[in-house]
Amino acid sequence: MPSLRPFAGRLTTLLMVMILWAGCSSESSDSSGAARTRQAGEVVVYTALDRQFSEPILKLFEERTGIRVRPVYDTEAVKTVGLVNRLLAERQRPTCDVFWNNEIIHTIRLKREGLTEAYDVPNAASLPVPMRDPDRHWYGFAARARVLAINTDRLPDPATHPARVADLTDPRWKGRAGFAKPLFGTTTTHAAIIWALDGEQGALNFWRRTLDNGIMYAGNAQARDAAADGEIDWCLTDTDDAVGAIMDGKPVRIVYPDSGPGEIGTVLIPNTLVLVRNAPNRDNGLALIDFLLSEEVEELLAASRSAQIPVRSHLIPPDGLPGLGAVRMMPVDWEAVADALLPSQTALHELVERR
Repeated sequence: MPSLRPFAGRLTTLLMVMILWAGCSSESSDSSGAARTRQAGEVVVYTALDRQFSEPILKLFEERTGIRVRPVYDTEAVKTVGLVNRLLAERQRPTCDVFWNNEIIHTIRLKREGLTEAYDVPNAASLPVPMRDPDRHWYGFAARARVLAINTDRLPDPATHPARVADLTDPRWKGRAGFAKPLFGTTTTHAAIIWALDGEQGALNFWRRTLDNGIMYAGNAQARDAAADGEIDWCLTDTDDAVGAIMDGKPVRIVYPDSGPGEIGTVLIPNTLVLVRNAPNRDNGLALIDFLLSEEVEELLAASRSAQIPVRSHLIPPDGLPGLGAVRMMPVDWEAVADALLPSQTALHELVERR
């Protein structure tokens, strides 16, 4: 992987946004909950993307439009699930206008529960077809890939590096490879993908062998830290976590697993946006969605430490990462993955709790 280049030119706009944010009132970024009283110039967004990355973007929208943004952020402990459960609890009296999810599987769940509304966006045609719900209830943008983060001090020869997710089960790596607990975050989505592809028995076999062979960590960041600090040789994590380690000067190389000729491809998980059904500020919600789906926002997120990969292949990818056109990505049937969520999580809870 090429080394990361300085971000000075590409981060100018993002830094200006942060400066504007610093001079604004903190009232509109209250994470304790959205106000029940509405004004015509407001929009309420629940966002699962880390606050440090989503907040500057929301502040830029506020500066551009004059619409006050009232965000509600998730917490590290509950990840996306906490916001999803809140939306479900509020179905009779929504307080949220837009849900900005940092993954997709729970977005489909909300659609199936009847909590989302179909809508059109002016720039939808520029999004790849897999990033557009056929029923127009959700749109995907700014993605993360599921990658292997290799410690190059422990494994200096690239010829010895793992190249598949299935290498987590290889006895060669026993006690030397890590992964996040498959009950939270993107590892939950990845587990559902494996279930949808390999079926119940195939998925259970994979996870039994992985749990026996590797080291399980609380989350992707913890697995990344273990690899970056040399406690283990490598781990399965997300591109944003791996890029963060490289930015911090850690001896990490990123490998896109299963992306060779004839292989199934690397998992790519996009951010997604939905308009909440019966949103109190529907028009402002649509304006926010239009803004978040812009090419400008994808490039801002790519240039930030979150290193979100633009789903539009012609946009500039994060420094040091290839664009989507340069890597074989797994074609995913997200509806089938959503079907696999409940059975995979039920089975994995039982497996993990035995450990």
